[in-house]
Amino acid sequence: MDKIPMTTNGFKALEEELRQRQQVNRPRIIQAIAEARAHGDLSENAEYHSAKEQQSLNEGRIAELEDKIGRAEVIDVSKLSGSTIKFGATVKLIDDDTEEEKMYQIVGDSEADVRDGKVSISSPIARALIGKKTGDAIEVNTPGGGKSYEIIDVLYR
Repeated sequence: MDKIPMTTNGFKALEEELRQRQQVNRPRIIQAIAEARAHGDLSENAEYHSAKEQQSLNEGRIAELEDKIGRAEVIDVSKLSGSTIKFGATVKLIDDDTEEEKMYQIVGDSEADVRDGKVSISSPIARALIGKKTGDAIEVNTPGGGKSYEIIDVLYR
């Protein structure tokens, strides 16, 4: 089994979602199934079928979370340093075309959220950044076409 790299915060978020699904959602869904069962005929009971579907989705997500947590390789970014970009780095870039500044942190697949400035280690921009240093220029092939950036700063926090 392959290890899944993730930051400490990403690992904590997965653990919290797992706790929520096991300790809050699971008992609520079991209660909903019991109430729907009490209404009688299950073959035409929409509430029962809805609750069973919710249970299936919840249990599937629990299994997925347990797998990710079990394979997690937690990397404490605050203990990293250097000028070379690697997993966990927060990178400040300037778009060569628009002169717009952007900041991205390279994180694991499960914690990526571009709106929050977190890009997946497997994304095109992260792959282009890995191994580069401040002052380097990169070319990224995106779905919207090629983009070029200059690396302004590399931070580990």
